[in-house]
Amino acid sequence: MNVSDYDFDLPESLIAQTPLPDRTSSRLLVLHRSTGAVEHRVFTDLAEYLRPGDTLVLNDTRVIPARLFGVKAETGAKAELLLLKRIEGDRWEALVRPGKKLHRGARIVFGPAERPLITAIVEEEGELGARIVRFEYEGIFNELLDRLGHMPLPPYIKETLNDRERYQTVYSRHEGSAAAPTAGLHFTKAFLERLQADGVKLCPITLHVGLGTFRPVSAETVEEHEMHAEWYSVSEESARQLNDARAGGGRIVAVGTTSARTLETLGQRFGDRPVEACSGWTDIFIYPGYEFKLVDALLTNFHLPRSTLVMLVSALAGRDNILGAYREAIEREYRFFSFGDAMLIAGD
Repeated sequence: MNVSDYDFDLPESLIAQTPLPDRTSSRLLVLHRSTGAVEHRVFTDLAEYLRPGDTLVLNDTRVIPARLFGVKAETGAKAELLLLKRIEGDRWEALVRPGKKLHRGARIVFGPAERPLITAIVEEEGELGARIVRFEYEGIFNELLDRLGHMPLPPYIKETLNDRERYQTVYSRHEGSAAAPTAGLHFTKAFLERLQADGVKLCPITLHVGLGTFRPVSAETVEEHEMHAEWYSVSEESARQLNDARAGGGRIVAVGTTSARTLETLGQRFGDRPVEACSGWTDIFIYPGYEFKLVDALLTNFHLPRSTLVMLVSALAGRDNILGAYREAIEREYRFFSFGDAMLIAGD
């Protein structure tokens, strides 16, 4: 299966640079996966497509200020780190820039030049600018990171985000992500309460978004691409909710591709058995041909051409249906990517 099969022309003018002032004012494209039919609505119309007993699965990860700007201790040259995940203690996996000049043993300092607050030492080198770094500091690392770090906005967003909370979902809880689960950015607490009042259940799970979600596909064929592992966790209460939904005939609606990947990791792990509380690493890669085990419907944003995310939604709704819906979205000037409009792949 060629990666070029998931390419399409996207005008740069449709790349959303800033979040809308009102989270729920986004547009909503509804794609019916059984027929390929498309409807054009507004986000709050989502309530019309949900039924009492349906379960919305929300990724409650919280984005950390994972982008650090510093200098090389030896030369004073500018250097940048994007923290991806904590390995253990003060050792992290990170993307570095400039990758060609930050080799094993390099030291990067952050904070005032006369007395840096954090020092990162490169311990191992990986592909595509990935490094294992160890931090040295005095005090509490998370407090220093909050002071020195910046929100890790995607590279296609050029605007400065003054309010960090605009890159957090209203239900974010567990810190650890290098990017937001952006489908959830459309929700307000009031709208979630309205859905609950209508009988829709909310089920939190956690997947800390890292390199696996946004790493570009460089291979020529889909099957050659390797996903990077990301950490997930499901509580006993959330496992019970998922089991109740399956037993009661309610639909499981994933909010975002990260929730969908976590759910399908559970589907592969437990099969037809009841889901249990668990945590671990997942590198699941979903593309056409995959048979979904837990996800009945998916709320998502509009994704990059040739990305693993557009492959995932194609697996659920069909490649032709997705590309057809994307063509309509482009013609009607929907906003794309992290701060863009929403798409519901309805399970009918």
